[in-house]
Order: sequence, then structure tokens, then C-alpha cells
Amino acid sequence: MRLAIIGAGPAGIMAGINALENVDELVFFDKDVPLKTLLPTGGGRCNLAYGEFDNNELVKFYPRGSKFLLSVFSRFSTADTLEFFEKIGVKSYIQDDLRIFPCSNSSKDVRKKLLSLLNDTKVKFYCEEVLCFKKVSDRFRLKTNKSEYFFDKVIFAGGIRDNFDVLKESGINIIAPKPALCALCIEDVSLYSLSGVSFKDVMACIDGSKQEFVGDFIITQNSISGPLVYKISSANAFSPFPYQVRFNFVGYGFDEFDMRLRELLDNNSKKLLINIISEFIPKSFAQFLFKKNAVSFELKASQVNRAVRTMLAKEMTEYKMKIVAQKPNGEIVSAGGVNLDLINPKSMEYKDISGLYFCGEVLNIDGYTGGFNLQNCWSTGYLAGTAVAKGKKN
Repeated sequence: MRLAIIGAGPAGIMAGINALENVDELVFFDKDVPLKTLLPTGGGRCNLAYGEFDNNELVKFYPRGSKFLLSVFSRFSTADTLEFFEKIGVKSYIQDDLRIFPCSNSSKDVRKKLLSLLNDTKVKFYCEEVLCFKKVSDRFRLKTNKSEYFFDKVIFAGGIRDNFDVLKESGINIIAPKPALCALCIEDVSLYSLSGVSFKDVMACIDGSKQEFVGDFIITQNSISGPLVYKISSANAFSPFPYQVRFNFVGYGFDEFDMRLRELLDNNSKKLLINIISEFIPKSFAQFLFKKNAVSFELKASQVNRAVRTMLAKEMTEYKMKIVAQKPNGEIVSAGGVNLDLINPKSMEYKDISGLYFCGEVLNIDGYTGGFNLQNCWSTGYLAGTAVAKGKKN
């Protein structure tokens, strides 16, 4: 059996490793070197997965595809992923934030171990761009920018952004991709004057939604960015602009923080208000709020009236930002992709075309940062590869 895998990223390589034993020839098609996209993950350390072993909890980190993944993870879970890597010589550890990394802290090391499993004469890597594919009789015809090929089975593991036209041309049912996990542009551009200022453990909620997010974020020259913002952008990937987000910088509700602030003012009557507020937020942001609301930097705690105290408590617990756009070309992953209704979650086979499989980020699945998108690749890639292998045996 001749097998083509379109895309030599994490999902494609995982699929190939698990299909290899029972194919006669395996050809990867990719415009770039194998596993290039793995190298920058986790800041070069390779965030392999996330240390949540309850699948019902794990799927909550995926804005799209959670129900589908519940079935997938029941067949190849986080624990299975760690066992797989352990067997190939990649030992791992779990950080306090539950992100999982190889003990080597090296994406290059993980890449080398994975590719060593494909060091076989029946494996070929073609640096070619697939333009379209179609099932003709009982085989697949692939047309690339260099030639034309025929295969018995095809696993499509490329990214949705680069392959949208290919999939559309090939008649695959897809949901048009939207940027996810990206920086966001805000209406009040004056906040960009604080470029470089970062915030820790901030809570946020989108107006009209009950969902809350927690994380760090940073202000840049032309956007807000960081893990918290990525979560917001992902959750709202298909929502129209503008929309409003409320940020809580202190971890208390308005009433509780207002009372706490009043106690601090009473107990530190000679202290400057700006210094008290700076205990909760970066001082440069405190100065920004003071300027915005015409509050003197020289105001002492004893001089603060109820209106000023209430205003600051409101700004620090319910700071409003109107989101007007996504920062162009800055997304880490894309939302959208192959319609999951047409994918068998047991095998990753496309229901309308036998012998055609999909895995990884080409599917309408996307997760937050922290190893979730790689877990999608490992799990769906494993299922696609083993399904092809079992098909050969039969």
C-alpha cells in the first residue's frame, strides 16, 4: 500500500510513525523541512502537552472541537502521549502551571527523536506543494507544483491557513478559517503609550458572556497581547467587531476591593494615593489612570474622597477595553477547518471519501496555549496512522 501524508508537522509525523509498519511506501509532502513548526513551540523548549489527565476537564481548554476530542482522547490521552515519548527516549516533567516539557528542554531533541523513527528506506520526504487531490476509482491522484502521483490512501495533516484553497478545490467540507490565539487591537490607542507594561494573573470577561478568563497580558506598541489576550481572541474568533472586555486587575470584586481600599486609605493616611494603588497594578498604569481621571499624583490617602475611591475601585476591577480588530498576521493557530461532523473520531477517516484521513490543525479544532494544540496533533495523528495500519492488515 502506498500512503501519502500531506504535511510533515507534528500530526503528520505522528501519523506516519504509527502507519509505517504496515505500508509499502510512505511519502510526505511539505513545502518546508519536516517538523519545522515544532521547533518554536514552548519558546524552543517544546511544550509537549498539558498535565490534565481527566479528559472531561482537558477538553474545556478547546473553544472548538471539545466534544469531538472527548472521543479522541478516550483512545489516545495525555497519559498515552507521555508513555509514547518515554518509549522513544523523551523523558518529560510537569511544571507548576501543568505545562509538560521534555527534560532536555529542547524542541530540537524531540524533533530528532521523532524523525529517527522514520529513518526507513520506504519513507520519502518531498519538498513539494500539493495543489489538489482527488479520488479516482480506488486510488488518489495528487497534483503538486512539480508532478502528479497516485496513492492508495491519503492522510491530510497540513495547516488550514495554507491549505484552504487546496481543500476547497478538492471538494472537502470546511469551515473558513479565522485567526485565533492572536493579539488584539483596542479602541483607546492612548493605552499603547504603556508599551512593554505587563500584568500578572488578570481576570477578564467578555460582555454578554458568562465565561471568565485568567492569565497574564502585555501592552505592545499597537495591541494587547499575551496568554490572557490569546484566550479572549480564541473564544471570540468568529464574533463580529467591536466587542467589549472587562478586566479585573486585583482579583477582588468591586465591593470587596472598595472596602479593602478604604481600609488601606484609613490605615495609611499620610501615604500618597499613587503609591497605594501601585501595590496592585504597575505604577505606570496607575499613573495612566490618574491622568485619565484627572487625579493628582500628590494626593494623599487622607485627602481621598468617596468619588475618587469609587472611581479607582471601578477602574481596577472592571476596566473596559473595546476590541476593534485582530492584529494582522499574528495568530499562533487558526480556528476553522475540516467539518468535524464528517470525521469519524475513532479513525479520523473522512466519512464521504473512504481512504482519506485528516488530523491535526487542519481540523476545526483549536485550543489555548499550553500544549493543547500539540496534544490535538499527537492524538489525532496517532488515530489516523493506526487506522491506516489496521486497514492494511485487514
